Amino acid sequence: MQAVGFSQHLPVDDPASFEDVQIAAPELQAHDLLVKVAGVSVNPVDTKTRGNGRKNKLAHPKVIGWDAVGIVVAVGQDTELFNVGDRVWYAGDFRRSGSYAQYQAVDERIVGHAPKAFTDDQAAAMPLVGLTAYEALFEQLALQPANDTGKTILIINGAGGVGSMAVQLAKLAGLKVIATASRPDSQAWAQKMGADAIINHHEDLVPQVHELGLKYVDYILNLGNLDAHWDEIAELICPDGRIAATTENRRLIDLQKLTKKRATFSWEWVYSKSYFQTEAMITQHENLDTLAELVDAGKIQPIDKIHYQPINAQNMRKAHADVESGKMVGKVVLTGWPEV
Repeated sequence: MQAVGFSQHLPVDDPASFEDVQIAAPELQAHDLLVKVAGVSVNPVDTKTRGNGRKNKLAHPKVIGWDAVGIVVAVGQDTELFNVGDRVWYAGDFRRSGSYAQYQAVDERIVGHAPKAFTDDQAAAMPLVGLTAYEALFEQLALQPANDTGKTILIINGAGGVGSMAVQLAKLAGLKVIATASRPDSQAWAQKMGADAIINHHEDLVPQVHELGLKYVDYILNLGNLDAHWDEIAELICPDGRIAATTENRRLIDLQKLTKKRATFSWEWVYSKSYFQTEAMITQHENLDTLAELVDAGKIQPIDKIHYQPINAQNMRKAHADVESGKMVGKVVLTGWPEV
């Protein structure tokens, strides 16, 4: 089958950073679906996995990629949730071969039914960031869907992929949303997603929040530079407030700054459940189905912004360059395979 892979961890401007390859079709495990991939999207985890690693040549091309939408063409012996012909979407498993391939094996417990209202471009853009935002808000921050009216959340980096989803989901939960964005296009995008107020994360967040008439916020979701914002986060969180972060720190963070406020801090990593094969894996299936229901009810806007067709090495290099530019709003997606 066709796939896009790499044999060395190289900068994206190197023509060998991706190559069109032929690989064997995957073998199904008991809980697996075999999905004919129709569309994929690129996330920061894709670019970091491609770019970071030893420079020696790999024995076999590596195929990465997580977000995907496609059609189930075969099922494993212990599957119960899907049938051949179902259209599905998912964010994949960090330990398995990725979605930059015509066919992918994926555990049904981390797969959802794709929304009927979305095209392949729109659907491919959402699973990873949708799951990340949903888990961060409703599991780590413990929001109550449609029941947090009157409370306020600060979302740092509100115009990226996760931010685009977090803004929408937080609004659906009834929160007042303050999103950060630094450029006119990203500010306009965050506002389009539903943010009530926009502030600039390249400037001190504390006085900007105070100018909105708020001393503290109830929740903070950090999707940006945690090292740069930790002191601001500790100052702005309210007593008994909750903080979640998706981005790792490079320096030690001082949790003692939260002591007197009795604030809670937690990490969100969307692959934790599948990586450790926890009993909670099935919640990703449930959460993806919930997101699909919200989409089909017209409550979630699409977040795809840049499109490439077909899925090949040349377009994958373009998509990775877009993400690495640091200027993305929304998501970049690729659909369709070259005819051979």
